[in-house]
Amino acid sequence: MHTVKRAVIVAAGVGKRMRPVTLSTPKSLVRVNGVRMIDTVIQGLMANGIREIYVVVGYLKEQFQVLKQDYPNVTLIENPWYETCNNISSLYAAREHLRDVIITDADLLVRNPRILAPQFERSGYNAVWTDGPTDEWLLTVENGVVASCSRTGGSKGWQLFSISRWSEEDGRRLRRHLELEFEQKGIRDLYWDDVALFRHPGEYKLGVFPMEPGDLAEVDSLSELAALDPAYKAYLEGGS
Repeated sequence: MHTVKRAVIVAAGVGKRMRPVTLSTPKSLVRVNGVRMIDTVIQGLMANGIREIYVVVGYLKEQFQVLKQDYPNVTLIENPWYETCNNISSLYAAREHLRDVIITDADLLVRNPRILAPQFERSGYNAVWTDGPTDEWLLTVENGVVASCSRTGGSKGWQLFSISRWSEEDGRRLRRHLELEFEQKGIRDLYWDDVALFRHPGEYKLGVFPMEPGDLAEVDSLSELAALDPAYKAYLEGGS
């Protein structure tokens, strides 16, 4: 068994699909029913004894200073490339901390802190089994190991969510591959998940951490936000 010792939360993005809400507020600091999304992530990590927490910031970065007041154990890492690069740049910025680590997006509503548990058998992603169909990334697992990933979804597979754990060995490998793709090859338009799942899949033996559908919610768009918090329905109706 491996144990998570630290966390990296990716929170540098602009959140274009949630405009106009995100014109003045970073996506992960948007409140859903009165609670900032990132608070559910940080508090879930701390409930599991994970206190070394790094938050990668970029868009409206100054607004994240409040986290350092609310959570003295949080360290902010600036991503200077967030405007021109995909989120591979965020993990590259945090590459020094990718050992025995849990990596998560910040725009999540964690409803069951158990999904952030620190113990894990092999590196891999949180996932929910679906009989389908889904258009989300879908993992095929054979003998406990991820055999393939479909970007276009499908049915009867493990739907990938943006929470993953990496052992010390795999974390060092992930750092090396990030440096290869982003620094040496100069590739800027990748999701960081592409590195292990598509660019170097033969060098990892990833697993899944099973979840139930209601354990968390990913908030990717204004319509999804309004579905969770009716206060935002006015934006969909053309209000402000």
